[in-house]
Amino acid sequence: MACISLEANKLEMLKQIAAGIAAQFGSNCEVVIHDLCGKTMDNSIVYIENGHVTGRKVGDGASNVAVEQFVQQDAHLDIPVEDHLGYLTKSPNGKVLKSSTIYIRNNRGKVIALLAINYDISALAMLDGAVKDLISPRDTTQTEPEKIVNVNDLLEDLIQQSVALVGKPVALMNKDDKVRAIQFLNQNGAFLVTKSGDKIAKYFGISKYTLYSYIDNKQQEGKTS
Repeated sequence: MACISLEANKLEMLKQIAAGIAAQFGSNCEVVIHDLCGKTMDNSIVYIENGHVTGRKVGDGASNVAVEQFVQQDAHLDIPVEDHLGYLTKSPNGKVLKSSTIYIRNNRGKVIALLAINYDISALAMLDGAVKDLISPRDTTQTEPEKIVNVNDLLEDLIQQSVALVGKPVALMNKDDKVRAIQFLNQNGAFLVTKSGDKIAKYFGISKYTLYSYIDNKQQEGKTS
């Protein structure tokens, strides 16, 4: 082995970190310290918080990740190993875990311990599925929520949509532009709002007679076409 024992002060520091992580994230968060110095693969766990997550305890054997480190160090391989963060694992009892493995090195760069974090996300995964089913629209082609406005704001909203449809401010609209905008308003129920005719006529700078003539003329065109 590349080391005889994990220094006591380093182990105590790792224990302090492990306890802090477990306290922060609660009982679903298992934090394990594997000692890769002076231990065998059968008893590499020297500290564990919330061991009920995987059913392990101090003195239990190494995981496959720890075994890989033992093999590398026994073979005297100087292969740099990067921390393995945010990957999914499954416990022996079937729990789905989000895991991270942090490699602890000595001053020569050799991995001497592992700090492993295993967070049980089984309940969250089920909740995520239930929430997605609850909030997903029946129409899977819908990309944006439909806007809901009260009746007092409806007319103003429709007028603004009609202007956007034409693509120019009222001051620059000719007769055909205004007819197009007013037809949009008529087709989308703007005239069902009380006293909408007065407001629309004023907004477009025309008389109510002209306003309704635009509608009547367009309707006549539709009948004769």
